[in-house]
Amino acid sequence: MTHDVVLLAADTVYRTSTTEAVTFWVLGTLAVLGAVAVVAAPKAVYSAIFLALTMIVLAVLYIAQDALFLGVVQIVVYTGAVMMLFLFVLMLIGVDSADSLVETIRGQRFAAIGAGAAFGILIIAGVGNVSATGFTGLAQANAGGNVDGLAALIFVRYLWAFELTSALLITATVAAMVLTHRERIDRRKTQRELATERFAPGGHPTPMPNPGVYARHNAVDVAARLPDGSDAATSVSGILPPRTMASKNGAAS
Repeated sequence: MTHDVVLLAADTVYRTSTTEAVTFWVLGTLAVLGAVAVVAAPKAVYSAIFLALTMIVLAVLYIAQDALFLGVVQIVVYTGAVMMLFLFVLMLIGVDSADSLVETIRGQRFAAIGAGAAFGILIIAGVGNVSATGFTGLAQANAGGNVDGLAALIFVRYLWAFELTSALLITATVAAMVLTHRERIDRRKTQRELATERFAPGGHPTPMPNPGVYARHNAVDVAARLPDGSDAATSVSGILPPRTMASKNGAAS
């Protein structure tokens, strides 16, 4: 009879409800599609947006598994801080499509494919091991509280794995710095040399005027006015056709 009670309790703990199954398959499908879109997106900004979507879906999965602390941290730290910062940087500095086709380190594409395949095999092996040996129920895992249970796992049971992950993240940061490094052909000019060039004939000792300064229309394609009343052609970007005050007044009339 004792054995039957244990089996009944185990069956109650390990049984997956229909709602949990539907939630997992729907969110899991969205997470996989978002991860594929991160790699297949034609622009880096789109990849960042799809990655943020994938992280939000993972946070919902954590919350659905009663891991409230992990879900909140996933949204606040990764999606709200890291990914938004990464997205803002991309929008400010931009990424040229030609830069993505140049390999700073030879063979990095093949290394990335190999690392991704190895990581996939590791995940499949881990899921298969859990499916064969069984897993701990949510009630037992969160018996002392979700935060306490998470702290015990990270800083006691899986301390070495946590430290190795930290080292991996630091390595990834250094690798990103190496990949974005640009070789300097000429030596860096000193402040004295830069000042000499600015005061040389043809240079500009003072800062360049912004478009629209001292003009009737503050627009980026309207040249600034010099002290003699003429237009400062260098105040308008070279990719924009400058508009003079005469042409603008004629268009207005």
